[in-house]
Order: sequence, then structure tokens, then C-alpha cells
Amino acid sequence: MVILLFICGHQPAVAATLQTADTVSTSGVDFTPITTPADSIAEAKKKAAQVTAAPAKATVQKAKAAEEKPKTLWQIFLEGFLGGFAALIMPCIYPMLPLTVSFFTKKAGSRSKAVFQSVLYGVSIIVIYVALGLIITLLFGSDALNSLATNGIFNLFFFLLLVVFGASFLGAFEITLPSSLGNKLDQNADKGGFAGIFFMAATLAVVSFSCTGPIIGTLLVDAAAKGERLAPALGMFGFSFALALPFTLFALFPSLLKSLPKSGGWLNTVKVFLGFVELAFALKFLSNVDLAYHWNWFDREIFLALWIAIGLMLGLYLIGKIKFSHDSELEHLTVPRTFIAIIVFAFVVYMIPGMWGAPLKTLSGFLPPMATQDFVLNNDGGSAPAAATQNVSIKNKKYEDLFVRGKHQGLNEWYDYEQALQISKELHKPVLIDFTGWNCANCRKMELEVWSDTEVHKRLRDEFVLLELYVDEKTPLPAAEQYVSSFSGKKVVSIGNKNSDYEASKFNVNSQPYYVIVNSNGDVLVPPQGANYNVAEYLKYLDSGIAAFKLSDSKK
Repeated sequence: MVILLFICGHQPAVAATLQTADTVSTSGVDFTPITTPADSIAEAKKKAAQVTAAPAKATVQKAKAAEEKPKTLWQIFLEGFLGGFAALIMPCIYPMLPLTVSFFTKKAGSRSKAVFQSVLYGVSIIVIYVALGLIITLLFGSDALNSLATNGIFNLFFFLLLVVFGASFLGAFEITLPSSLGNKLDQNADKGGFAGIFFMAATLAVVSFSCTGPIIGTLLVDAAAKGERLAPALGMFGFSFALALPFTLFALFPSLLKSLPKSGGWLNTVKVFLGFVELAFALKFLSNVDLAYHWNWFDREIFLALWIAIGLMLGLYLIGKIKFSHDSELEHLTVPRTFIAIIVFAFVVYMIPGMWGAPLKTLSGFLPPMATQDFVLNNDGGSAPAAATQNVSIKNKKYEDLFVRGKHQGLNEWYDYEQALQISKELHKPVLIDFTGWNCANCRKMELEVWSDTEVHKRLRDEFVLLELYVDEKTPLPAAEQYVSSFSGKKVVSIGNKNSDYEASKFNVNSQPYYVIVNSNGDVLVPPQGANYNVAEYLKYLDSGIAAFKLSDSKK
């Protein structure tokens, strides 16, 4: 009941996490067929009047309002909550559940006192883990947390960390805290009273660290990379809340303990399953480093090949064809185990066409960009004609060599702001600024799910000058182009720094993807917006920019 009430009472917040930041709807703009040049100008004026009615300041405020921190924090909380339930069925914790509840029930003497002590025990667990999250925040600070997502050293560290966690879950070794710490906490737990219960909770946290450590580590890595000041603490709150909740519930209803499955080999199966998952997620951090620093060896098909191999091994393990030294004998397949194995094998089959260039839109946020694919069986994707040759004065695109692995088939991308404005003047087309990043999962999702649409792709190819500004590009700027930002006060030393500073100072936004349509002078034509996975709405946004540009161009 508590879980259902909690989830139902916060549905708006959960639903909010499914929406991306910084979106500004242009759904009120209606477009009609243009039949004559005169009608075209009249229609352009009408549409531009609709989309430019709000002042620029209001536009920025709308963008900021759409990017509310609780969305990301709620997502972190839910991830921690699910991680807490995963930890609960680990072999280090699950067997302790009935023992701990029985201990409180017998020691308290009365049911009300047992319930009170169990609640205090659960609160103590929450306090301990939330304190850990706060320590992480205090050590790094919000600015440092915000840079972790694109920092090569930290991404490489996270990759190695998750590999170690995965190996630990697979049984290579156990990550434990010093036994002396556990013994000292256990001695203090015998004192009784509030302090005794708190030390019992601390003992649980220490003794179970070999199981909870990798889950906590993964959660903190993800929370820290989000860049939110309270993300680690809130993630730990979700984790500890899920971990503490069963102790309180079973103290309230002791008879439910009889319905719990008995401890056995299935607990170790859960641990091994999570070990394979840890290894799969570790590859994402390695891919981040490869893209940001242009190592150019961890291509899309290599990433997929490793995921396919991990998936196959996991599936074979679930059906008993692979065993580890600490596994118990699998006499027969249970129904839940069979269903999970089917899902795993189906996921592997789904990924296999990706080795030959299938888009795999479901995994778009995890996979390296399509341009890193060495071999594509259907090179044009069936809907993406080759990019048209642009008859312009600029023959060499600045920075183009750096972004070869991020190119989009059939589109002419530019990577320098001044060059894009010059091309806009020559071609009489608006500029679509795409603030993006190598490690931006939502950017890949937009490119594969929205930009791949035939009509969207046609607009981007024929009606816009596409300017892609990567905010996490590490290549240093020439010394003469480096400067101290008047917005942040920090020195801008790389291409990514420059693009990020422009986005933050001009639009007061630092999230990606973020789309801005400007004319040849750099004037914003329509309210900018972030990721919008609704193709029809994104088309309306692009069309509103085209209409506004025609109006501004006709006045010259």
C-alpha cells in the first residue's frame, strides 16, 4: 500500500522525467499550402507574427522553466529506489530480512515497540546512506559534478570501476570493508536504545557492502554525472528507502514473512545477472572517452559485438549452459528464469542487424553515432539521399575533420558560427543551430528517431544551414582565440568551452540537444527548444522558423 500510494501520488513527477528539458511548443502555429509568391509572403508574415509575439526575455524564461531540476532529481530517486530493491534480493541482505525482523519482534516484547524499533532501524539506514550521498556532493561540489559527464579521466575511471564491480558480482572476488570496522559496529549495536539500533543499521551497511557496493557505486557514478547538486544524496535516499521499507513493513505484518521465497541459489543468480549488466554499462563510459578524445577505435559495431557477446553469455548462464564456481546445481528451469532468458536472447537477436547498420532506435542513447559504423549494408537507409552540393564561396569547412564521426548522411553540416552565417547569406536560408555533444544520449535519440523522418530530413537538407556546435569537444583553441568568459568568469580554452559558453551566455541554457533558428545576422527567429520526439511538432517548429526567415528576408 505504501509503495502504491507513493507511486500514484507522484505520477506527475515521474511523467515529467519522461519529457526532455528546454522544449517550447509551437503547436499553435498552423501552416496552409502556399500557392503564389504573394500568398507566400502574406503567409510568412502571419506565421512570423504568431511565433515572434513573445519577447526575447520571455523566450529565455520559458526555456529555463522547462528545464526544472526536479525532473532529473526524480529520475535519480527512482533509479536509486530500483537499485535498493535490487540490493534487497542480493545474498548478503535477503537472508537477513526475516532474522532482523524476528529479532526486533522478540526483543521488543510488544508489537507496538517492535514496530517503533523497526521504523527507527529503517530511518537509521536512510540516514547512513543519504549521508554518504551528501559527502560525495561536498567532496566534488556542483560545478565539478557537472563536468564529470564529459571528463575523459573520470569516464575512464568509471569504466574501470564498473568492470571491477562486474567482476566482483561474477565471483572473481568480493569487495569488503575492513572486518575490524564491522566488529566494532557490531559491539556498539549491543548497547541497546537508539544508539544501539543505529549501530545495527551501520553494521548492516558494512557487512552487506560486498553486495551493495557495486550498486551504490554505479548509482553514484550516474548521479554525479547528472551534474545536480543534490543528485547523489537523493539517489542514496531512494536506494536506502527501498532497502529500509521491507524491514518496517514486515515488522507491521510479521505473517508476511512466511510468503517470502526461501534463500537459495537464485540469490546468486541475481548477483551474476547484475554482474553482466555492470559490464555492459561500463562500455558506455569507454565509448564516451573514445568519442571525446578522438581515439577512433571503439566503433559502433565493436560496441554492439561486445554487447551481443555479453547478452549471449548471460542467456546461456540463465539456461544453465554456463556455470561459475560458486553456483549451485541447476536441476531444472523455473518459469521466471525461462521468461528472463527468452527476453535476453530476444534482445541479442534484436542487436545483431545493427552490425550491418540497422538503426536500433531503442538503443540510440547508448550506441556510438551511426557515422562510426565502418560497414552499412544499405548505405542510404532507404530514405536519406546524398547531401546536395552547396555552391558557396567557402570550400573548407572549419573543424570538419574533427567531427567526421558525428556526420549525418545526406546533410551538409557546418561547425563554425561565423562560417554558418556567411553561408546563410549566400544561400538565403536560416541557420539551425544544434547544440549537441559526443556524450549526449538525447542528441543521438533525436537524430535516429526524429531527424531520420523523411520530411524532417528533407527540411534539414533543403531549407536550413545546419550548424552543429559540440559543447564537449576537447580540441584546444589557438592561443589567440582563447578568452575569459564574461558570463562564467572561466577561461575558455577549447572548442567545446567556446560553444558551451555561447549557449549559456546567449540563451541561459546548458542542456543538449538545444535547437535555435537564426537569420544571417544571428537574430533568433522563433523560440528555441530542446529535444522533442514528436515528429509532427518538430516539423511545425522547423516550418515556423522557415516562415519567420522568409518574413525577415522579405523586409531587406
